[in-house]
Amino acid sequence: MVNALSEDYLLYEIKAKIAGDIVFSDNPGKAMRKWRGLFNISQIDIAERMNVSASVISDYESGRRKSPGSKFIKRFVDSLVQIDVERGRPALNTLLRLFLGSHKLYEAILDMREFSKPISIKEFCEKVGAKLIVGEEYEDTLLFGYTVVDSINLVLEVPSYDYIKLYGATTQRAAIFTKVYYGRSPMIAIKAMQAGMGGLKPALTVYHGTKKVDPLGIEIAKREGIPLAIVEIKTVGELLEKLRNIA
Repeated sequence: MVNALSEDYLLYEIKAKIAGDIVFSDNPGKAMRKWRGLFNISQIDIAERMNVSASVISDYESGRRKSPGSKFIKRFVDSLVQIDVERGRPALNTLLRLFLGSHKLYEAILDMREFSKPISIKEFCEKVGAKLIVGEEYEDTLLFGYTVVDSINLVLEVPSYDYIKLYGATTQRAAIFTKVYYGRSPMIAIKAMQAGMGGLKPALTVYHGTKKVDPLGIEIAKREGIPLAIVEIKTVGELLEKLRNIA
């Protein structure tokens, strides 16, 4: 349990992390757009909170304006946090959980959200264009959120005891692995999660980056009773955009 003092400190650290990422980015506008997307806040909403026009935000994010100054960035970050707090802190709660994990875990996770209302595996796959190749009998199972990870960073860099934090608020979620080439390493990660959590496993596993899954990966999914889907969206960015339209 995080006490009030340590949580305030972590919030300060989160703000500093976001501001630093924008300030030191080669493309500050692109970094602003990334963080606004992670907080799931529209240009109009952030502009209203900052008392500027939406076109100002759009111009910065598109590069039509020069890099924003430090005062503007501070207002931008403060506004992200304020709006999220008013919404019940969905983004901040995720970031706090990640900050309590290792730095490597934070780097491996590309996005992590809870849905406003649960959706079935079948509906989820339809919305992101994924094909269920194992576990069709589970297509009516409900999902309450998703976690997107860089599978290479996760397996090579993140200690297995931190895997539990990938689940967010619930295990009833889609675990989405990018940069998957053969389909073995994600299942190794899931096996490690199960070992550390008494057999708990994600409700759905999704591979992005492969068209043909290694037979061993399919066999593990079948034996462990883990629904497995593949998605052939071209880029990770496009995948994240589709996912955020669900949340």
